[in-house]
Amino acid sequence: MNNSNTLRLTEGAMMIVVFTLLLLIANYIPVLVLPVSLVMTLPFMLYSIKHPLRYSLILIAAAIGVTGIVSGFLSVFAALIYGTTGVTIGWMIQQGKSKLAALAGGTIAFIANMLLLYLGAILLFGINLIDGLFVIINESLNQSLDMVSGMGSDVTEVGESIRQSLQVYELLFPTLFIVTTFIFMWFVFLISFPIAKRLLKKELPSFEPFRNLSLPKNVIWYYLIVLLTTLIATPEQGTTFAFMLVNLQLGFELLMIFQGLAFIHFYGHLKGWNKGLLVILTILGVLINPLTRILGIIDLGFDLRKRISVKK
Repeated sequence: MNNSNTLRLTEGAMMIVVFTLLLLIANYIPVLVLPVSLVMTLPFMLYSIKHPLRYSLILIAAAIGVTGIVSGFLSVFAALIYGTTGVTIGWMIQQGKSKLAALAGGTIAFIANMLLLYLGAILLFGINLIDGLFVIINESLNQSLDMVSGMGSDVTEVGESIRQSLQVYELLFPTLFIVTTFIFMWFVFLISFPIAKRLLKKELPSFEPFRNLSLPKNVIWYYLIVLLTTLIATPEQGTTFAFMLVNLQLGFELLMIFQGLAFIHFYGHLKGWNKGLLVILTILGVLINPLTRILGIIDLGFDLRKRISVKK
């Protein structure tokens, strides 16, 4: 066995040990689940940055086997999800992709794994995890309301308001899940990249300045199609079409808000505004998001940045 193969095996074994330890910590110390989950992709990311993809895939398979033996059957899914996500990020960095592209790739890999898990639970066990989650939430809500009502308080209106909110969350669950996953992966990058940079002793890609980020031009046309469909069509409430339409609309609205905030930062940089003012404007932009969304639409649809730069 040559030195390169020995190095791959040694580093692979080390990464599996580190991941297994992290998984055991998450299993037995619940309060550390969230902070530990932010670094669970790191062993796979480190390995896949240094080694060819085929060896990284072998690492995932080995991690699945080891964690299944050490920590039980459910840990297999954690190894698969974090393993494929970490390898996706590491491979994209190895291929010279930008940090934003690696973030998008990691987010897509994580969502794809969760979708496969969701579909697998339905097909193999007849269990709808999302429906089950909201059933548990509603049961807990009913128990809490009954308890408060038993103390003599009228909670009818409050209970109805909460139930309506839960129905909205259930309807918008796909979009909210994607946004939450993106934010989660952003924190993963925030923590993992400095550690990886120190351990690998090499430069890793950095995010472009927020002011330079812009959506592809065709996104505005997709958004307009969704808006027109919303105005023209009247899908029956509860149908798959209505479910898809409302999630697409929310998704595109969030993208336009992102575009609007990026424009604010672009304009602020052009005018030399200080960071404190930009932070305040960003917070206001999120709070007054309809205006920010309109600004994003104008920027994307009419090349507002280019026009301002030319005038400047």
